[in-house]
Formats: sequence, C-alpha cells, structure tokens
Amino acid sequence: MVDASRRGFFRGRPRIQAQIRPPWALAEADFIAACTRCNDCQSACPEQIIVAGDGGFPTIDFARGECTFCAECLSACKPLALQRSNNEQAPWSYKALVGPTCLPSKGVECRVCGDFCDARAIRFTPRLGGSPLPEIDPEKCTGCGACIAPCPVSALAIRPSADS
Repeated sequence: MVDASRRGFFRGRPRIQAQIRPPWALAEADFIAACTRCNDCQSACPEQIIVAGDGGFPTIDFARGECTFCAECLSACKPLALQRSNNEQAPWSYKALVGPTCLPSKGVECRVCGDFCDARAIRFTPRLGGSPLPEIDPEKCTGCGACIAPCPVSALAIRPSADS
C-alpha cells in the first residue's frame, strides 16, 4: 500500500516547470482563466516563437528565436489574456541568466550570446588566466531570448527577474 503523500508521484503527470507566457500576459491564474487556447497569438507571431504548451496554452519557445516585442500577439488576443495598460508597460519581467555549462567558465573562448544581444546586455569581463566570463546587465536585459538559441551548450535561460 502506498501512503497518500507518495500517491502523486506515481499517478498523473509530473510537475512541469513554469512556462513563459507571451508578452503582456495576465498573472498566471488570470491568464489561464481568460485564455481560450484559440491560437490567434501563435498565428500572429512573426517570429513563430509562440507555441502550444502544457494544456494547449500558449508559451514561448526561445529555441525558435527571440521575441521582438512587436505586440502582434497582443493585438490578436480577443479574450484579453494578453493586456497592456499603457505603451510604457514592460512586456514581462524576465531576464537572461548564465548557467554553469557556459563555455568560458570551462576555459573555452566563446562570446556567441553577446553577439546576438541587440540590447548589449551581455558583456564579457576579462579575467586573469582564463576566458572572459559573460555578465548580464539586468538594467539592459529585456528577456527577449536572443541569446538562447545560438548558445552551443544551452547555458543560458530566461527566468523571472529577481526584482519581480
């Protein structure tokens, strides 16, 4: 007999990491309640980075490219699961983070993420006896994901900002 505390482990779906919703998405519970899974935001995205995620709800796939914050998804969202209160509202509070598999931390020269960062939020700090390490400037980083797909070792991720 399996005790009740372990039952969830053996049944149902495993826990899925939080998904990044399209820009200007409502808070998760409100987004889920409002989104009809019509895929209009997905069809409207010129970068084709909005995909059907868990439960068919739209999510961002940075492996396909970056978000340009063009607001086409926002315009296409008839159920208003994506809303912007004013033109100055930030699309989201995500930022890029560099993980431990980053090549320069292993002594290998690589600056590919910085080459793809139009916001110039990634800089490389020289260090004695090693390859320059990437540093993300949280003030400049928009969380667009341009640095994700080109990384040869998938060392970068987009995560909620520490400020949010």
